[in-house]
Amino acid sequence: MSEQSMDPASVAESELATRRGTFRAVAFRDPVDDQEHVALVFGEVLDSEEVLVRVHSECLTGDAFGALRCECGDQLGAALDAVVREGRGVLVYLRGHEGRGIGLVAKVRTLALQDRLGLDTVDSATELGLPVDVRDYGPAARVLLYLGVRSVRLMSNNPDKARALDEHGIKIVGRVPLLMPARAENLAYLTAKRDRLGHDLPHLDGTRG
Repeated sequence: MSEQSMDPASVAESELATRRGTFRAVAFRDPVDDQEHVALVFGEVLDSEEVLVRVHSECLTGDAFGALRCECGDQLGAALDAVVREGRGVLVYLRGHEGRGIGLVAKVRTLALQDRLGLDTVDSATELGLPVDVRDYGPAARVLLYLGVRSVRLMSNNPDKARALDEHGIKIVGRVPLLMPARAENLAYLTAKRDRLGHDLPHLDGTRG
């Protein structure tokens, strides 16, 4: 599909020194969803092929607070580490994706329902009349095109994410697993992602939800 071009007036860039190294922070307001997102760029990616990329959905509880029920914070750190090791890559951080797009308040309600009724991450959403996944990866595609990335090795366990980016015009030349160790607090969540949402999590083999 044809992507709407990013307006340079809606983009701001600066260096961002972190514990892992210095990235180029590219903050942008997406022309379609009108949300502010950010891409962290390490090394030179303009007109580059097979760039290592992580498209990361916002997860306040996991990313900022280190919640153990999901693997989001672990994946965020691991993806940044991988980009630095590679010497080149992009992490696109998509805001408005909390709880696979239902928002923070609704997500916390689903967590409470999981605790109270033993429902999984899918059924706790549908029990509240909420969609299971309404994330839009268009903003990630638009910023990658803006950055001049020609093709991507996508760090993801989710085949649907790769397909969505491909539909938005991003050439995916490979999918790189981003497997985090399972623990007691997130095993049910991970098995539901594998068994019900189709994520590739081979390190859980032998475990059924």
